Amino acid sequence: MNAPATAPMHDALSLAQLAIGLSEPNPRVGCVITAPDGRVIGRGHTQQAGGPHAEVMALRDLRERGESAQGSTVHVTLEPCSHHGRTPPCCDALIEARVARVVFAVEDPNPLVAGQGAARLRAAGIAVESGPLGDESRELNIGFFSRMQRGRPWVRMKAAISLDGRTALNNGASQWITGAAARADGHAWRKRAGAVLTGVGTVLDDNPRLDVRLVETTQQPLRVIVDSRLETPPAARILDTPGRVLIYCAQPDPARQAALLERGAEISVIAGPTGKVDLPSMLADLGKRGINELHVEAGHKLNGSFVREGLIDEFLVYVAPKLLGIGRELAAFGPLERLDESLSLRFHSIAPIEGDLRIIARPAPAAPG
Repeated sequence: MNAPATAPMHDALSLAQLAIGLSEPNPRVGCVITAPDGRVIGRGHTQQAGGPHAEVMALRDLRERGESAQGSTVHVTLEPCSHHGRTPPCCDALIEARVARVVFAVEDPNPLVAGQGAARLRAAGIAVESGPLGDESRELNIGFFSRMQRGRPWVRMKAAISLDGRTALNNGASQWITGAAARADGHAWRKRAGAVLTGVGTVLDDNPRLDVRLVETTQQPLRVIVDSRLETPPAARILDTPGRVLIYCAQPDPARQAALLERGAEISVIAGPTGKVDLPSMLADLGKRGINELHVEAGHKLNGSFVREGLIDEFLVYVAPKLLGIGRELAAFGPLERLDESLSLRFHSIAPIEGDLRIIARPAPAAPG
């Protein structure tokens, strides 16, 4: 069988990117429908949770154009769903529309789908193919795959550092190490995330808002504070911004809890054996809450805890061409005794952002044996 043309799938992938900051906790999916003569007759992407999926949006677009889906080819970036969730199965809509062929980029990792969508389409006499741009589609939905396959979000740690690896001066001053373009790019990555997390130390030192404001977004991510002793001030700016705030603590304090609940925060107690928030259990809880990507913007101590426990899937680091000398590091862990104890990373991408550099690095796979 000849490999299907990738041009419509490229178009579908571009449509899927429009679901960033919109479709959480659902995956970002795009769909393009072509007529037998190759003309594009329908396009769509996933809407907000509870709204139409990409295939249904493309079928709606097709009908509004006065076209027929009969005999058409559907190009979709994720296997069509086969289960009843908040919306009916997309398989049923495609079968009812009498499409001739469905090409999807990657199999849906949701155990309720996981190949069943393709099987139902084939059983209805529809030709099904998979594979084009599968890696790209999976990358766009890397958090959804993480939540479905591991039960926890994809954890991305963001930091802005100087060329000598400092995130702040020794007195804590850090605004601004990088330029305006890098800061706006960082907000685009916040927009990707279902939740943005920081520690109470950052709340006390910097009083951040942690919202998305330098790029347009349809919805704000959940803001998460790791605050073992519930020291978050009720007057903190993070509680003033629209959107939900979730505080994880290990040592409940009824009076402090009441004050924070009055400000609209949600409190969750997840204590570890050391009297601090148990981070792996917190990630599992966030997975149950439907968080696909967790964006960590914290101080060196909490960053160090995440690194030490092996919980970071990806480092998003903006490097400014300046030296700060003695100051705070990206993550406080160690000291290590040998170089082979270091966390080995692989560069995933490197890109200039005006005068700064954006580096995305991921932990290197463990050596066999």
